[in-house]
Amino acid sequence: MAFDGIMISSIVHELKGKIVDGRMSKIQQTDDNELFLTIKGRENVKLIITADASLPLIYLTEESKNAPLTAPNFCMLLRKYIGNGRIVDIVQPGFERIVEIIIEHRNEMGDIEKKRLIAEFMGRHSNIILVDSDNRILDSIKRIPSDVSSVREVLPGREYTYPPAGDKKNPLEISESEFYENVFSKNVNISKAIYTSVNGFSPVVAEEICYEANVEPRKDSSSLSDDEKNNVFNAFKNVRDNISNDSFVNEIYLSNGMPKEFSAVRLSMYSDYEVRGYESPSKLTFDYYNEKAAKNRISTRSADLRHLVANAVERVSKKYDLQLQQLKDTDDRDKYKVYGELINTYGYNLQKGDKILKCLNYYEDKEIEIPLDENLTPSENSVKYFSKYNKKKRTFEALTILTDETKGELMYLQSVQASLMMAESEDELIDIRTELVESGYAKGDNRMKKLSGGKKNKGGQKGIIQKSKPLHFISSDGYDMYVGRNNIQNDELTFKIASGNDMWFHSKNMPGSHVIVKKKSEAEIPDRTYEEAGRLAAYYSSGKDAPKVEIDYTERKNLKKPPKANLGYVIYHTNYSMMAEPSIDGLTQV
Repeated sequence: MAFDGIMISSIVHELKGKIVDGRMSKIQQTDDNELFLTIKGRENVKLIITADASLPLIYLTEESKNAPLTAPNFCMLLRKYIGNGRIVDIVQPGFERIVEIIIEHRNEMGDIEKKRLIAEFMGRHSNIILVDSDNRILDSIKRIPSDVSSVREVLPGREYTYPPAGDKKNPLEISESEFYENVFSKNVNISKAIYTSVNGFSPVVAEEICYEANVEPRKDSSSLSDDEKNNVFNAFKNVRDNISNDSFVNEIYLSNGMPKEFSAVRLSMYSDYEVRGYESPSKLTFDYYNEKAAKNRISTRSADLRHLVANAVERVSKKYDLQLQQLKDTDDRDKYKVYGELINTYGYNLQKGDKILKCLNYYEDKEIEIPLDENLTPSENSVKYFSKYNKKKRTFEALTILTDETKGELMYLQSVQASLMMAESEDELIDIRTELVESGYAKGDNRMKKLSGGKKNKGGQKGIIQKSKPLHFISSDGYDMYVGRNNIQNDELTFKIASGNDMWFHSKNMPGSHVIVKKKSEAEIPDRTYEEAGRLAAYYSSGKDAPKVEIDYTERKNLKKPPKANLGYVIYHTNYSMMAEPSIDGLTQV
């Protein structure tokens, strides 16, 4: 998942057709490390360049951005030197992760000059730099003095130099002999040898070359046979030819609907994945990183909830384990009842001071020895054992109820954990927080009240209202399938949306979503739809990463919700079971 030189080459190819000959209409600096450029030409376009250390990118966009009222110094300098300038070219020098936008403009004397706006996409070393026609740095979005980098200063007045490339070669210029010399002489695996020898090639592309060459990517590069070396070079040459001919595919590869990888060249090693193709690499970049940013944002927003629930799960788990151990300690309770009865039956020959009673245990038809307190009479020993039995019996009865309650609490908290793992929107987080407040695990706050809009619930009290909705899929046979993403949705879906004859699916003995398949009149649901609903129930469960998950399914009318039960909790005694693969590949979401 690297924004590598090949992806940048694809974007440069797109930009050449979109912004060359266009003019810098508006220059904005939307945050410390990001430029938002509006360019007027054959069509008006918006270009984002960000030098953020964690996510440096360049792409065309249709979105708008807000800029501060007072422009930062770097932004003011850009407006002074290249405002209304004409873009005459855009290049990627040496196939580096660098984009140079060459801009022609008139200076104060009316003479034409050229400037270069250079964007470097190199992780924490990313930068955006304005360079004049004499190759002198006018300024940069990040100033790098010598005490920060002894290798390369980036300061106004300094000569601009490219970041050191080491011994990497430009893939568009490297000869066959140079490829052999650089790649196959390294004492590392062949995949690493490729991406450490060739500029702009990410580990993923290197592995694809190995895949196409039918060479194990972890094999030592210096140990390859002549045929294997030849296959690797030919596979590399095919990739290079596609780049040279601007034959980019721009694809996102998805597993279970989740983006796993993207590339500007086809990744045949992911042929089993769902593929989403794009004509525009900018659109691909926006979609991929927007989804990634959304997930990171949700993860950040849910951190407090995840911490709260994890602590509750740990606390309740310890309590449950202690109760189970205490319950186990009562397993021998019936023994003391038998002791008491046998002393009453055979104790007539006992004398005070006897330490053992040997007698026949008529319950098991074998002789046993019963320890006695020599200071007690036989009758008192019998009473002592009956008292011990009654105490353990009371403890057993009380703990049986408590452990059932604690187990239910633990299962409920684990279901909330599963809901947090599946949450993809802030509305879903609102539902989960609401649920935790109503369950007594969290306190309400002003932020929740604000999100709820202060509306009234069904009881007439102000509080949080449900905003998110269950997921909606259409089966291959045209049946509506709904998936609850949290316990509030599960209750709503199962007991308000579903009818008695609709089918209900859920992962067996593990937290997960309620899945409902709506029946069509009296028609029987096809087997294929049953399988797809089972896949949904498996995917939206805590067993998502398992190869197979056991799924219970039954008609909605067979479900009951006990009084005072937690949200999302149901019981049923009539059901069928099936094994399902946790996958949503090929399923249509509405």
